[in-house]
Amino acid sequence: MKTLNKYHGVVVPMVTPITKNNEIDIDAVKRIINNFAQYNVSALIMGTTGEGNSVSVESGVKMIKAASEAAAGRITIYAGLAGNCISEQYDAAVKFIEAGADVIAATLPCYYSLTPKQMYEYYKNLADTLTAPLMLYNITITTHMSIPLDVIEKLSHHPNIVGLKDSENNIQRMEEALTLFSDREDFAYFCGCAANSAKALSLGADGIVPSVGNYLPKIYNDLFEAGISGNTEIANDLQAKTIEIGKINTDNLTLGESLAGLKVIMKMYGLCETYMLPPLTELEEETVINIQNKVRDIINKYK
Repeated sequence: MKTLNKYHGVVVPMVTPITKNNEIDIDAVKRIINNFAQYNVSALIMGTTGEGNSVSVESGVKMIKAASEAAAGRITIYAGLAGNCISEQYDAAVKFIEAGADVIAATLPCYYSLTPKQMYEYYKNLADTLTAPLMLYNITITTHMSIPLDVIEKLSHHPNIVGLKDSENNIQRMEEALTLFSDREDFAYFCGCAANSAKALSLGADGIVPSVGNYLPKIYNDLFEAGISGNTEIANDLQAKTIEIGKINTDNLTLGESLAGLKVIMKMYGLCETYMLPPLTELEEETVINIQNKVRDIINKYK
């Protein structure tokens, strides 16, 4: 069985629950966090699934405070950091840490294409500044850049950089990364491409980051436990089921639409409403009904 890094397990990229007036739905935050905690699942707040670029700093602080209070030390609270103005990012990170974030997970500033040297300097300077641990967050689908593994390896020796959440869907890159990091006790690797979770765990990943865990945290905790215990058959079976389930709110939809679809499912579970932060919008009624029907046909098999 793998020796677990300090930072490990299932980290769900939590949706941002809001009211009709675009205010943080504090009660929904608490419901979601309590649902996570009973299955030992941590939360990444304001990641891509959480509409992170659309959440104001003020709203982010409110959400982190509510999540931290609900978690009460039972799970780790990761706070996403995204944006293009570095000074504003630094200020936001300070406020997120004060609000109760345990770890800051930062994506690259992405208005300009950055050189590997610029990527390195960005993360080094951020890590030097923060008073909480920093996790690198590679997600090409939104930043349109990939952090080179040699840059990550160099950054991995910074005393305040504790891991990598890699959401790039690239098996070869994942294998190379885990060759570098799977035996490191001071640097954690989290697979951010949920469809590759079982494979990543078999290669020594420390954790997985699945959006479907927003409403089915147990199935991913079971997958994680099977994966780190070497129960490959069970892990692969659960992986196949989660891939089937994940298609409910992603097939034939854009990334933004899939996030709206995720909230449709979460409302069915009594976790939050379907409101979206601009510029994203709720789904058309026909699409909502289609998702609801698929949920009734498939999800109940895997509760």
